[in-house]
Amino acid sequence: MELNIQTLVKQLLEAGVHFGHQKNKWNPKMKDYIYTEKSGIYIIDLQKTMDALLKACSFLHDIAAAGGKILFVGTKKQAQDTIKEAAVKSDMFYVTTRWLGGLLTNFMTLRKSVARYDKIEAMKADGSFDKLSKKEGSQLNKELLKLKKNLEGVRRMTSLPQAIFVIDPQRENIAVREAAKTKVPIVALIDTNCDPDLVDYLIPGNDDAIRSIRVITNMVLNFTLKGREKFAAGKKADEAAVVKKKAEEETAVSKKPEPEVATDELVKDAEEIAKRFEHGKKDEKIEEEKTIKRRTPTTRRE
Repeated sequence: MELNIQTLVKQLLEAGVHFGHQKNKWNPKMKDYIYTEKSGIYIIDLQKTMDALLKACSFLHDIAAAGGKILFVGTKKQAQDTIKEAAVKSDMFYVTTRWLGGLLTNFMTLRKSVARYDKIEAMKADGSFDKLSKKEGSQLNKELLKLKKNLEGVRRMTSLPQAIFVIDPQRENIAVREAAKTKVPIVALIDTNCDPDLVDYLIPGNDDAIRSIRVITNMVLNFTLKGREKFAAGKKADEAAVVKKKAEEETAVSKKPEPEVATDELVKDAEEIAKRFEHGKKDEKIEEEKTIKRRTPTTRRE
């Protein structure tokens, strides 16, 4: 995927990606990603941000190109809409309200909750709610709303994702720990107050500003969409190859040549049969002549 580096740097600057936290709220491990300090605020080195961003996006592109799934996580108010939009556009999963403890480490419990969600929704759709008392119907409606709020973004997630993309891993520390425990690679936008050691592919930058979150997430989205397109093209090509192979096999069967007739052998057999037939006729003629001679009286000489 070709990029204009100058345009990308300009976008990062305009979005305020380079603004870090105050000096008294930093993590010393982020020292290598800090360019300078200005008015008590750390300024992040955008060159390193850009390099890390391209590396992270390339990784997520490869995940999507292989047909893998990515879980987008951003529960802070500034990130919710952007994260959900990116996940929906790329047909991925998302968590934007509250991280449910055990979402990754206790995955089967999550699937049971999703099954409950599906069941209640089916009851509402087929009119089963009408047969319940007002109190029971109200309780189920409340439960349905709660399940929808917490599970809508992961409802289709039938297995662990191949990667998670996180906005502010310090805030989403439970998600990060669960991903590490289940060995799911972590890609994250991290500010100067975060621990970079907890992340596999870090993107140093402002994780509080809406514009900063949006420009980084949109980059991730674009690379993910390219990967999805590549996967879809490969899948389509594989299907076409299967169809072509099947058609060729059917054509080969329909045009299969009839077994070759061993002409020489047939001729030889026919000649053998003819000889036997002629020989048989001769034997019959000889026998017939012998029979005639036996039946014919002998003429006496006078």
